[in-house]
Amino acid sequence: MTSYRNLSLRIGLTPISGCNYLPEAQEQLGVVMDHHWLTPEGYGILVAAGYRRSGSAVYRPMCRLCQACTPLRIDCRNFQPSKSQKRQLNQMKQLRWEFKETLDEDWFTLYEKYIRLRHAGGSMYPANKEQFFDFCTAAWMDTLFLHVYEQDQLIAVAVTDMFDDALSAVYSFFDPDATLSLGTLCVLYQIQYAHQTGRAWLYPGYQIDACKAMNYKVRFKPYQKLRNGHWE
Repeated sequence: MTSYRNLSLRIGLTPISGCNYLPEAQEQLGVVMDHHWLTPEGYGILVAAGYRRSGSAVYRPMCRLCQACTPLRIDCRNFQPSKSQKRQLNQMKQLRWEFKETLDEDWFTLYEKYIRLRHAGGSMYPANKEQFFDFCTAAWMDTLFLHVYEQDQLIAVAVTDMFDDALSAVYSFFDPDATLSLGTLCVLYQIQYAHQTGRAWLYPGYQIDACKAMNYKVRFKPYQKLRNGHWE
């Protein structure tokens, strides 16, 4: 097994550009340049240090004038659902869920509908299979696909990276016409699976308080935020 303690970690900075989450802000990312970190073990260390991946690229926001992106992790062993989450957990009883190594054959029909109705103005439109796998998977990472079914109909998928002691939520898509809060349910299923398999943490991505699409993570308690290199 590789010892990462003494290995180099070179970071390359992307050009400054407009932020995808805060219209008035500018964005600059630090991207990992050393390929020896691109393993489940190496990336697990980096995730715990506040990094994320997009496809095979591992990055962390390193914006000069903004610290809005805060790494957050959910404590799956001590998770305490809120009142609304308890209702959603009860809703889960009418659904079936399963983690799989590959996607069901009909996954793209659901994905195309999700992108078309929810993100027609975004960079993922129109839906494209090759672009999806380039964004969501990496050849060096252990990734499973959470499938959620209602009466054998696929209604949600959550791409999930697997570590020995944690899960990392990569991306999810679901039926936009569903009356259930499927995005929240996917997180609850991931928490449940982590707890069942003895994993301590779920890394759902960066908490951005001022961005409606990225500020939901603090609803899952207890959680920790990474501040000045320390989880607290």
